[in-house]
Amino acid sequence: MGKKVLVIDDSATVRQQVRTALALGGFDVLEASDGAEGVERIKQNGDLSAVVCDVNMPRMNGLELLETVGKDPTRSKLPILMLTTEGQAEMVQRAKAAGAKGWMLKPFKAELLVMTVKKLTGTA
Repeated sequence: MGKKVLVIDDSATVRQQVRTALALGGFDVLEASDGAEGVERIKQNGDLSAVVCDVNMPRMNGLELLETVGKDPTRSKLPILMLTTEGQAEMVQRAKAAGAKGWMLKPFKAELLVMTVKKLTGTA
């Protein structure tokens, strides 16, 4: 059984692409369709190894999710990789300040995503 990774994106297509890449890389993948659902999944799954999260989503965006998870002492060390179309320096800085461990732009290369998640989970 591989390490568990949660993919949070409001696009079912993107979730499918990320799930496929990570599953081929040996990970077990869970999904959430927005930040609010993502926070619930994080609370329910104490054995998560990493999170791959979009920024622009309804209900709770990725930056809000980062800030929420960062306030939880039991989850604040969970590595979160932002996967987004956003590239503004100030948004990247805000995410890093909130605890993001990485920032990757869409469209993404599957091999690079898998390699990055392996590094974040210590399986590289």
